Amino acid sequence: MLYLTRRETFNAAHKLHVAEWSDEENRSVFGKCSNRNWHGHNYELFVTVAGQPDPVTGFVMDAKLLSNIMKEEIVDQVDHQNFNLDVSWVPKNIQPTTENLLVLFWKQIEERVNNAGKAKLYSIRLHETENIYAEYFGPNGRK
Repeated sequence: MLYLTRRETFNAAHKLHVAEWSDEENRSVFGKCSNRNWHGHNYELFVTVAGQPDPVTGFVMDAKLLSNIMKEEIVDQVDHQNFNLDVSWVPKNIQPTTENLLVLFWKQIEERVNNAGKAKLYSIRLHETENIYAEYFGPNGRK
């Protein structure tokens, strides 16, 4: 099995906040991420597909096609947006953490990636900062 990873970037804002909590409780749990005036990140999104290289092209998947899917289904919809307010497929009842965003991103691209050829979606990794990232291997975990 071979793996191909494509990277895309975007900028977005969010706030981590529980309405039923006091400002002090929110700051205690979420720190600066609970800033009442939001805050933003320069995100890096990595999508990895798994498969065997095509005997003619040598591609596991056309990287340009993977880029187009990532841009159309995720990046173009979230870039310079507020996850709490602007993105219709981010439920209002979840915290827009890196972890939760990965699950939503997976749902946004899984069908298109898996139907684009023989490669299958393997993992999605999201860097929120240079020091924090999360990685998701789908609802069934690593296979």
